Amino acid sequence: MARRFAALVPFYEYDESYFFSADAAPDDVAAARRAGFTRLAGVFADRFRKTADLTRDLADGVSDLQFTSRYRVPFQFSRHVRQHLDAGAFVESSSGVTVTDLDGNRLYDLAGSYGVNVFGCDFYKECIERGSERVRGLGPVLGAYHPVISYNVRRLQQISGKDQISFHMSGTEAVMQAVRLARYHTRRKFLVRFCGAYHGWWGDVQPGVGNPSASRETYTLKDMDEASLRVLGSRRDIACVLVNPVQALHPNVSAPGDSTLIDSGRRAQFDRAAYTVWLEKLREVCSARRIVLIFDEVFVGFRLALGGAQEYFGVRADMVTYGKTLAGGLPVGVVCGNAPLMRRFCEDRPADVCFARGTFNSHPYVMGAMYEFLQRLDTDATRDLYRNLDATWNFRAQSLNDRLAAADLPLRVANLSTIWTICYLGPSRYNWMFQYYLRAAGLALSWVGTGRLIFSLNYTDADFAQVADRVVAAARSMQCDGWWWRDAQLTNKSIKRRVLREMFQARFASAGRAATSCMGSISSPRIR
Repeated sequence: MARRFAALVPFYEYDESYFFSADAAPDDVAAARRAGFTRLAGVFADRFRKTADLTRDLADGVSDLQFTSRYRVPFQFSRHVRQHLDAGAFVESSSGVTVTDLDGNRLYDLAGSYGVNVFGCDFYKECIERGSERVRGLGPVLGAYHPVISYNVRRLQQISGKDQISFHMSGTEAVMQAVRLARYHTRRKFLVRFCGAYHGWWGDVQPGVGNPSASRETYTLKDMDEASLRVLGSRRDIACVLVNPVQALHPNVSAPGDSTLIDSGRRAQFDRAAYTVWLEKLREVCSARRIVLIFDEVFVGFRLALGGAQEYFGVRADMVTYGKTLAGGLPVGVVCGNAPLMRRFCEDRPADVCFARGTFNSHPYVMGAMYEFLQRLDTDATRDLYRNLDATWNFRAQSLNDRLAAADLPLRVANLSTIWTICYLGPSRYNWMFQYYLRAAGLALSWVGTGRLIFSLNYTDADFAQVADRVVAAARSMQCDGWWWRDAQLTNKSIKRRVLREMFQARFASAGRAATSCMGSISSPRIR
């Protein structure tokens, strides 16, 4: 249904006038927004000039930049934002919990390198440097193993509690192989994923928007729902169930990003006890039906606990995938599983194999950095970062929420340990603007904006206090500039209805006629 709906959504964009009053705000509020936007654009032009200029020079040749720049905000606002609020995509150096861009701006890092950065940038620099030195004698020789892999395998066996290990070059590849092995050994073809969960960009685990082909061997069930357990308990064609533990923060909702903030409907809340009970029930039904339970810990592995989500929730999976941080800052994917599930051939049928090899699997430099990473997990300094981890980060989230409430600011944070998202309390079409106020305040976010903030564990109380001060100051500025105006007629429902009317107007505009309105052109090509 999502894919069908996405294909029907027409392109249209707001002209400059409507940009500031898409919620029917009065003229004085629209004027305040325009003035605030102009001031912010001046800050960006002055402070991020070199970084933005180089990004624009590169954008025509890098499709990734073209995609991320257009999907930072709802598409109706995108062009005007891209023209005036471009902070660029380059950073030149990192230190502690900060990154520095080409203009010399030192920003607190809330992007977390897509989850890679668990222990701080300096930690990973050292892993890469020392790991490279350790394997330098072999260099990029592929096929044969460097001896460091022996230690890596033993430590991963201990951490995962599994018999065997398979190395890959990305988390997506690792999940693909885990599913393939589950299908191979169960002789069943269907996988189960839960609503909203991300398991990489390959087709079987992305049946909705973003996949040009239909996924025909995938069941998408509702997370934390008894009906899903009944489905699993009744079917005979399910090979495996995929669980991404980060979904505990926002069950049944896709990974949050500001491009979807057409209103203030985003909600998130983590209940560790409730999610533990759910996983226990899931484990029970999978065991009873001989369904392979796979924990996809590519994102959360080593972030929640030294032993990952299995240790954190106290539930053992049949297979576990890791990635992101495990290779000490270099690309990697890992599958851990018990011996019967990891075997890729049948003893009595020599031509019956489950093939999976990659040229760069077990690359010496990746294995060297992984060795350093796993060695450092055993140090007192690293273990200290996990001490009272939940209590520390829950307290930080609550203290920030208390400050936001005291200042009567219409936003709150929700967190799963060091993984945060910002939720907005009052109906608004402009919540996505907050990412730009945060950037101006000296905070570096990923391209999904305020949907996912990722802290490294080495944030001190003083570091976090700086971040909290900047969040509150940015929110005050945004409120003063009128973006969170509201009246009794403005509700999330009314906002959605208004956007739906706009879409119908754009969709059914006369073919071949450049229909224009207060929204600007509504017959523009999709690529514009």
